[in-house]
Amino acid sequence: MFSVFLTQNGGILGPIAKALGWILNVIFEFLANFGIENAGLCIIIFTFLVNALMIPLTIKQQKFTKMSSVMNPELTKINNKYKGKKDEASMRKMQLETQAVYEKYGANPTSGCLPLLITFPIMFALYRVIYNIPAYVGSIKNLYENIALAMQKTDYVAVMSEYAGKFASINTGKWEELSAATPSISTNHLIDIMGQFKSADWESVVSNANFSSIADTIQTNADKIMHINNFGFGLNIAESPMGQILADIPVGVKIAYILIPILAIVTQMIGTKLMMAKQPSQSSGNSTMDSTMKSMNTVMPLMSGFFCLSLPVGVGIYWVAGSVFRSIQQLFVNYYMDKLDVNDMIEKNREKVKKKKEKMGIDPNASMENLAKARTSTMGEKAKMNVNRNSANLPSDYEKRKVSYKSGSISANAHLLDRNRGEKED
Repeated sequence: MFSVFLTQNGGILGPIAKALGWILNVIFEFLANFGIENAGLCIIIFTFLVNALMIPLTIKQQKFTKMSSVMNPELTKINNKYKGKKDEASMRKMQLETQAVYEKYGANPTSGCLPLLITFPIMFALYRVIYNIPAYVGSIKNLYENIALAMQKTDYVAVMSEYAGKFASINTGKWEELSAATPSISTNHLIDIMGQFKSADWESVVSNANFSSIADTIQTNADKIMHINNFGFGLNIAESPMGQILADIPVGVKIAYILIPILAIVTQMIGTKLMMAKQPSQSSGNSTMDSTMKSMNTVMPLMSGFFCLSLPVGVGIYWVAGSVFRSIQQLFVNYYMDKLDVNDMIEKNREKVKKKKEKMGIDPNASMENLAKARTSTMGEKAKMNVNRNSANLPSDYEKRKVSYKSGSISANAHLLDRNRGEKED
């Protein structure tokens, strides 16, 4: 079975990737109107734009972080108070007291997690678009399609299957080799394969005897693709720094390739340092957590640099551009948060919670414990009403144990309730 790389499908990431791909396509077409056809430049603008759209989520998360610096001492006291207590009563009290703290400050426990839950799918979908630009940019896809359609008129299956196996073993490890009896490979599948081509692969395909009749078509479109992939300074976004370090190219170009993973490390470290500067300090009891976070903040940038060595330069440019944007963004966010008064935030949050409760018909001055009791009482009354309603429909000989009821019917459920009640009385 042939594995598809060209991805515009998927349950969650598919629709998000399509939306992001549409933005990338608009950027490319806009620059093309001015004679600028540079995929690397498009990646930078695209990364900046998408990150800019997520600024409200970043500010929301930072606000919750600042609020947490005030709430954390109280939440820590509650955790210590009920530490080791696993009985139901203690767990319920702990939950009520924790909710009371959040209500006191007008905060929502999910406020810190929600932005991350929204951001992660976007970032993964963003990577998918960057890694497979031909799937989303129409003008670039057309160039690959011209070659694919020409190939389908030749004896191409064996050659392209070999390339598919090579790239799949690198990217997914799940590709299964096509049998010799496979009659054809679809156009999209061919574009998937050629989307992974580097300079040496294009040269090999052009000189392949199977494609001698379409060599000119391949060369013409491949030259245009190489031009679009040329970022500048001799960098090709389809090449990997590791592969080019060993290649026979000028030393200056090799240095340019090596700078990509180095910049990925440095820019991510700077961004992390700026972000952690506004994180609430942890107590001495959380020293293990602090050391773990510090280790992660050191290791993650190094891992990014390591991955950039083997991944295409386009992915490295995306990481560097994203880190640079987030660093600049964090400077402004930090300045904004420094000017923001926590007491004003608390007051605004309380006002929002109050209005929300009033709309729901809940007394805004009621405590969490009273609300919990009210909910329990209401649930109990509804249960009694349901039992009484069901009992009103029972037959006169309900108490006879020999009466049979249809499984799942109201009578059967009422019979079960009454029997349990009788057993308790006995």
